[in-house]
Amino acid sequence: MPEGEMLAMFMLGLLGTGHCLGMCGPLVFALPGQSGRWSCHLFYHVGRITTYTVIGLLVGALGSGLTAAAGGPRGDAPFTLVGVQIFVSAMAALFLLFLGLSRLGIIAEPGWLSPSLIDHLPGSWKRLKTAVQGRQPLAMLMAGLLLGLLPCGLSYAAFARVLPIANPVYSAGLLLCFGLGTLPGLLLLGTGAGMLIRRYQRYSEVASGVLMIYMALDLIIAALCSLGG
Repeated sequence: MPEGEMLAMFMLGLLGTGHCLGMCGPLVFALPGQSGRWSCHLFYHVGRITTYTVIGLLVGALGSGLTAAAGGPRGDAPFTLVGVQIFVSAMAALFLLFLGLSRLGIIAEPGWLSPSLIDHLPGSWKRLKTAVQGRQPLAMLMAGLLLGLLPCGLSYAAFARVLPIANPVYSAGLLLCFGLGTLPGLLLLGTGAGMLIRRYQRYSEVASGVLMIYMALDLIIAALCSLGG
């Protein structure tokens, strides 16, 4: 796994800390933050990052399946391997570009990325209620697993970036790095450092948006190189 890719994904999570505090901060306060127990924070974030990693496996498997269906670069399959790679890379790049521009405030973020959509996840409120009332580490783990699916432009950008990789283990590793990047800010939530992050949230948004656009351009260049090859 190239170290540059791992670092880029970690930095995407880290630079998106301001966004994380705005989206996930209230949930962290309402769930592990109410317990007053370090173990609850740990289990909550382990659950959340585990969900990201599993999504990486699934997204990588999807990309791998599309590649396998292509047969080969010049094979007799309905579409070529190069064609699939270019198409998937282009779609991922456009999505990253869109999210990057929304982070910069150039375009509005769509309503379907609202965290209120968590209401529609089966059994979501029942699990969250259990986590809040019981304050048990296992309940916090379940809540973290569930809330890893929370609609979020930052995490969706990470998911889009790993789609063209077509390698489940590699994709999972990159999303693990992304999840670890989001961890410091959320753990510091409520401390003086958390207040400092909130103060400079706009700079964090801009930095993460620029990184998303860089990733989009990198995918486009890679796709054009494949086309030229």
